[in-house]
Amino acid sequence: MKKFFILCFLCIFGKILAQNWTLENCIEYAIAHNISVKQMEISQRAAKTELNSAKMAFLPDLNASAGQNWNFGRTQTQSGLYENQTQSNTSFSVGSQMPIFTGGRMINSVAKAKLDLQAAALNLEKAKDDISLQVTSLFLQVLFQKEILKIANEQFSTTKQQAAQTEILARNGKVPESQLFDIQAQEANDTLSVVQANSNLKLALLDLAQSLELQDFENFDIDAGDFSHIGAEENAESAEIETSRILRRNLCELCVKETPQNIYNQALANRAEVKSAEIDVKSAEKSLKIAQSAYYPTISLSAGIGTNYFYLYQNQGLNKPFSEQMNTNLGEYVGLSLNIPIFNRLSVLNQEKQAKYNIENQKLALENTKKQLFKEIQTAYLNAVSANEKQNAAAKAVASAQEAFRYAKERYESGKSSVFEFSQAQSRLAQAQADEAQAKFDYIFKIKVLEFYRK
Repeated sequence: MKKFFILCFLCIFGKILAQNWTLENCIEYAIAHNISVKQMEISQRAAKTELNSAKMAFLPDLNASAGQNWNFGRTQTQSGLYENQTQSNTSFSVGSQMPIFTGGRMINSVAKAKLDLQAAALNLEKAKDDISLQVTSLFLQVLFQKEILKIANEQFSTTKQQAAQTEILARNGKVPESQLFDIQAQEANDTLSVVQANSNLKLALLDLAQSLELQDFENFDIDAGDFSHIGAEENAESAEIETSRILRRNLCELCVKETPQNIYNQALANRAEVKSAEIDVKSAEKSLKIAQSAYYPTISLSAGIGTNYFYLYQNQGLNKPFSEQMNTNLGEYVGLSLNIPIFNRLSVLNQEKQAKYNIENQKLALENTKKQLFKEIQTAYLNAVSANEKQNAAAKAVASAQEAFRYAKERYESGKSSVFEFSQAQSRLAQAQADEAQAKFDYIFKIKVLEFYRK
């Protein structure tokens, strides 16, 4: 029965892995299992604990103590007098202390802990954004390799068809036998291209699966989803027009409505890394106030209750019972204490300087984050424009290569050209199609990068 349940579990688990993963599924799974994201989640929980500790510092503490002393020679007895006695003293006490004024240290500690918690949440958001962008890039790389494999298969199918026709022509003596050998050699090369394309696809799937932290990726595959129309054979022309129209519309919106400066202005208000850097500056300012609080005196309220038991060894008959002494010697106290700092070996002054240096450093870090963000947006914007131009050029190259291949194929089938000319035209077409596929997916990724900064 146990083996049966294990087998059922493995079957179900295998079916889950065998299911194709959409881009959304991949991103969700990666965010849930990525180690960097988990580390940021732990940091956020640690920041929550730190905030809780800062708040609890306002509460009074409560401590109990017990002590046992043995005194020999002249010592203070239960009556308060000093006598030459050998005695033991057992003491019990419970005390509490609560800070009344700490120069603003506790208030600023709570404020700093809140800021640090906000920064931790933003760092977690940044980590999720980074893994989302990484998974998107790897997902599109898989789609690109699928397109390359499709092109290689089409090329192989065409060559195989031509090899069959050439064999018939060679048998009938209409073409020399050497031409058959040439086309068969080309068929072997195309087979190698298919094998290489299939290997590259498996490697791309492996990279994506590893980014998802999948342990078993033998049956792992993706679902093109919203990208399924790219490279589709059915309604290829209309799909191509629709894809180009959508992409150009997106780029047009970016070029006309969203300049790099406008995207940057949006990113300043929305990007997690900028908000986190701004909060780091505020947190450093709170650290300065915490350091400066050590200049001020502190006031504490304390209260407690205690009792003692004395035992005289020379005059054992004078010892009162334990319970009686515990009641008789019971005492309570309430007190205020004032601590005024006078000289602390310049430690507070140095802590204040360190806090000021940290503020300057965090401000520089914020400025660097903003500059780096603007550079990234400018680069992403120019990359999108360039990718659009490459896509247009690649589309024209494919159209020209298709026409050239059609002409070369007609000449080859009519015996007016060699296998070499046919293979050259076919290779140029395959390369043009590969360049077009790469330009498409590169452009899609560049658009998504810009959308990433705009959100």
